[in-house]
Amino acid sequence: MTVYANRADLSVAEPIAAFAEESLERHGIDDADFWSGVSGIVHDLAPRNAELLRVRDELQSQIDDYHRANPGKPDAAEYRDFLTRIGYLRPEPEQVRVTSENVAPEVATLAGPQLVVPILNARYALNAANARWGSLYDALYGTDAISREGELAPGRGFNPARGAAVVAFGRELLDTIAPLGSGSHVGSTAYSVRDGALVVGLADGTETGLADPAGFAGFTGSPDAPESVLLVHRGVHAELVIDRTGQVGATDSAGVQDIILESALTTIIDLEDSVAAVDASDKVLGYRNWRGLMDGTLAEEVVKGGTSFTRALNRDRVFTAPDGDELVLPGRSLLFVRNVGHLMTGDSILDRDGAEVPEGIVDAIMTALGSLDDLRGTGPLGARANSRTDSMYIVKPKMHGPDEVAFTAELFGRVEQLLGLPETTIKVGIMDEERRTSANLAACIGAASDRVVFINTGFLDRTGDEIHTSMHAGPFLPKSGIRTRPWLGAYEDRNVEIGVACGLDGHAQIGKGMWAMPDLMHDMLEQKIGHVRAGASTAWVPSPTAATLHAIHYHRADAFAARAALPAWDAERSAESLERLLDIPLAGPGDLDPEVVQSEVENAAQSILGYVVRWIDQGVGASKVPDIHDVALMEDRATLRISAQLLANWLLHGVITRDQVEAALVQYAAVVDRQNADDDAYELLLGADGATPGLAFEAARRLVFEGAAQPSGYTEPLLHGMRRQKKAEQAA
Repeated sequence: MTVYANRADLSVAEPIAAFAEESLERHGIDDADFWSGVSGIVHDLAPRNAELLRVRDELQSQIDDYHRANPGKPDAAEYRDFLTRIGYLRPEPEQVRVTSENVAPEVATLAGPQLVVPILNARYALNAANARWGSLYDALYGTDAISREGELAPGRGFNPARGAAVVAFGRELLDTIAPLGSGSHVGSTAYSVRDGALVVGLADGTETGLADPAGFAGFTGSPDAPESVLLVHRGVHAELVIDRTGQVGATDSAGVQDIILESALTTIIDLEDSVAAVDASDKVLGYRNWRGLMDGTLAEEVVKGGTSFTRALNRDRVFTAPDGDELVLPGRSLLFVRNVGHLMTGDSILDRDGAEVPEGIVDAIMTALGSLDDLRGTGPLGARANSRTDSMYIVKPKMHGPDEVAFTAELFGRVEQLLGLPETTIKVGIMDEERRTSANLAACIGAASDRVVFINTGFLDRTGDEIHTSMHAGPFLPKSGIRTRPWLGAYEDRNVEIGVACGLDGHAQIGKGMWAMPDLMHDMLEQKIGHVRAGASTAWVPSPTAATLHAIHYHRADAFAARAALPAWDAERSAESLERLLDIPLAGPGDLDPEVVQSEVENAAQSILGYVVRWIDQGVGASKVPDIHDVALMEDRATLRISAQLLANWLLHGVITRDQVEAALVQYAAVVDRQNADDDAYELLLGADGATPGLAFEAARRLVFEGAAQPSGYTEPLLHGMRRQKKAEQAA
């Protein structure tokens, strides 16, 4: 039962009120003025929020009616005219120019990996924030990035053959990062600094320098025998750690113990898809963790190998520059915070009529309040410990079209006024993950052109919305088939091309989605470079180790050069790409072979159960979930949305039956139980007797059987309600 305190004409959950008032006192903000301002925002903007959701529902209703009257793939011109007539498609703006100012270089001008991490887990958040720098040798040795077969198998102790393969990989990478004037880093014998330049001893006894002397950024220790050498390439760094007494350095010709890569330039601290935050007690944990990251005080006791230590935020890294001056580099990833979207309300604050306030409004206020220490420089890490440019970065997900983006910009402006922040302090990252946003992307960017710092694609949520939007058009292809259709290529291409045409270069990131297989790093190294070659200045990775490996791609390919090579964005190209974007990936004759369909049903049933059981029973919003073949996949609500929507679509059109889904859920409940057998907190999906479905199993059923009726196909309404019910049972 949530206990409320009266503040202005609001009822504020006591944990939320306590969090806010601690921050208010710290910054000398009057409580009464603050809560009066919050009331003004709530009562002005909550009705507007509700109206935007009504428009969503009205547009979806009209699209459903259109497809019922015109089943199958529609005529392209007629369909586009219909979407324009109802206001789903907006006129293409003549010109949009992004003008966001005071944007950190990690966002505006550099390219590198991006982590996404749940905010409720302090240890994960700290690990991600500290993943700005990562050991290349550890990342290579500890994963399948280096073959694990034959003599290269890791084994129980250190394998010298594997270590040699790691060193060889690293030396070859150095030839890409910092080419020498002659020779190669492979077989180098010494690194020293002379007259402000890097001198490299070669295997043949000669010395050389860098082909581009500007690639030498600094060092630690003495010039004659540096402890480390700092290189820079495309604005990001690599540090050679030199220790001739170390396990690796003692056997290395130049004494190189490790190569430390600047890795996760940015991290999204997530309050949305990767967390199970369903009430005020959950939300306030997230707000407190965010404040701890912003004021530098977040810490967590960690036990490893029987040893306990405190994990805290890394300090900045200090080097001697070539000219002898001090060079200070950020020790931490630049942090965004992802608020929730416009859909859900929560029990954190009730308005004057006792109605729940939209979560997105509360998130904006409370996360901005938690950022004041960073913006005012009052935490132990000092001024600008995160942004260094007097900005706060909020990623806003699941917005449908330019009106919803404009609403977000207005909300952020109101929060700035509330907290006395300069205009446009709060920047916005636009998740391009809903079909109406994809189709109107330039207009969406234009609606927040002085705040935009990020646009990003996300295949899973985008596919979930693709299915739901055209739910009544006909049965969709299986997931693997959906990936091959023209709409997906158009979606990915448009995100980059429209972003470039709108002038995001120098102001904002253009991003790509997650690599979801954290244990398959060899495959990631082979494939994810495609994101950089497509012009993306960032892309999501599932772990700090993956960030270090993905950082290699930004040295091997130049995202900004790829953008410069793109064809000009004009009306003809825009119209052609929009037509491909609106090409619904429906199944044709012969596409839905019964064996293929049954396999998809079983895979989806296992995936849904595997994710939901942790969400409902344990409040775990993102984790490595074994798939049907026991391959660990990083899953959050986006993966759940696509699986549930596909089965709901096939049920609606008679491709599968309810009994078929029920049988698959029962069959794979046993598989999921087995996969979680080592978890002492795990509850069997069908109970100890195998015949008493728990709330998690019921949630999985409802997500499929009620999927066609869920708003935009979202999973949150059902998940939140059932998680609250589970928490009540556990409390009792």
